[in-house]
Amino acid sequence: LARHLIERFKLDGVSVEQTEQGDHYDPAEKAVRLSSDNYAGRSLTAVAVAAHEVSHALQDAYGERSFRVWQQLASLARVTDRMAGVFFIAAPFLAILARTPLALVALIGAGIALLSVRVIVTLVSLPLEFDASFSKALPILRQGSYVADNDMPAVRSILRAAAFTYLAASLMSLVNLARWVRMLR
Repeated sequence: LARHLIERFKLDGVSVEQTEQGDHYDPAEKAVRLSSDNYAGRSLTAVAVAAHEVSHALQDAYGERSFRVWQQLASLARVTDRMAGVFFIAAPFLAILARTPLALVALIGAGIALLSVRVIVTLVSLPLEFDASFSKALPILRQGSYVADNDMPAVRSILRAAAFTYLAASLMSLVNLARWVRMLR
């Protein structure tokens, strides 16, 4: 289905690949990557996920502003996540070397600021994911008659469950950030 949709929407240069790293669209490589079950599967889940990931390729191809902003923030978050890890590992040692609690507080504050980028990225991704699922994938599946009408409620539930995983990730990043902020008190 993913290959068919790529051809149908004339997404030249976009490939479909099997991966063990979770279903996703890679805008840098222009690749829709699907897990083994969804790549070779014929279930409603496989169909919904394939349509959802191709919808991200459509967002990219259409040059949607929210997709571009998310892409830039995601690149920044990869860097800041690494830097935050270094900060949190190095902070106690640097504070001991500086011999002042203020240095530890400043380092933790810098780490929290770096972690805040991840929170922003997960929050920005929510509308993007909902758009891919409900404004693109669902209409594509309905209008193209790729799924029987009586299966559409199940497909909607699958896409809703997928969206809730992004909501859960957003909440977890907020909880993680709050935990570190609490340490500053």
